[in-house]
Amino acid sequence: MRIEQVQAGEYGDFYAPYLAQVDPQYSLVEELEIALHRFIHFVREIPMDKFDYRYAEGKWTIKEIIQHIIDAERVFAYRAMRIARHDQTPLPGFDENDYVAASNGNERSIQDLLTEFSTLRHATIYMFKSFKPEYFERKGMASKHPITVRALGFIIIGHQNHHHKVFQQRYL
Repeated sequence: MRIEQVQAGEYGDFYAPYLAQVDPQYSLVEELEIALHRFIHFVREIPMDKFDYRYAEGKWTIKEIIQHIIDAERVFAYRAMRIARHDQTPLPGFDENDYVAASNGNERSIQDLLTEFSTLRHATIYMFKSFKPEYFERKGMASKHPITVRALGFIIIGHQNHHHKVFQQRYL
């Protein structure tokens, strides 16, 4: 399954910018794997003195953003699992600023953050690999909007790619 199979009614409009950042030449699982390695390689090349840098007051550090990517992937993957299992309970949104404030991301080493990210991504990949093809079209409600399992998988990738670009444009 590729990104162009995802239709506009399968996600809230606020996710469109993330989905636009997914490479159409790869399948969902391929891009989850490629994005993992691309991101870890990129982060390892960032100078150590940049990990605690904020480009403006009130903005997150690189460490906090990596923790945010981890937290968001957990939320999106959990939503995908619940919807894939036919759970039709509406799933609440989450306040990313509250999560970052409580994350202690700045107190962690970059290696710990990357190890957690890699471990989580591998779990996400195995979860999506376990789904039967028909699971990807299952739809539920999250953050008061309809969303499909496949849209959630691509949102994970697009969200990571979004922050990768933010690093390049505003932090380095």
